[in-house]
Amino acid sequence: MKHSKDVVFWSLFSSGGTVAALFFPALAGLLLVVIPAGWIEPPAHADLARRAGHPVARFALFAAIGLAAFHWAHRFRYTLYDGLQLYHLYGLIATICYGGAAVLTVAAAWVVWSLP
Repeated sequence: MKHSKDVVFWSLFSSGGTVAALFFPALAGLLLVVIPAGWIEPPAHADLARRAGHPVARFALFAAIGLAAFHWAHRFRYTLYDGLQLYHLYGLIATICYGGAAVLTVAAAWVVWSLP
């Protein structure tokens, strides 16, 4: 039985889409509507830094950013294949998309774990 790498990329795509669909709208609503409208007080910088410094919060930030990057990469890859009919560039497009997502994930890890 032949094993395919596509299963890994499809699972990263689906988990990235789930994370993005669940958490990013709530975060956007909080940052773009609730706090500017004055419904709640914005948290102090020291409080945010303390909370973001917790290992669980760092891992959650890393996972959300990394999974969203792979979700984008998979969606963009198949948009190029199906939308622009670039089937002849299969390997190049996959390398650029998933390589870009991997670079973004490593950069997110570096930024998140270098927080004070």
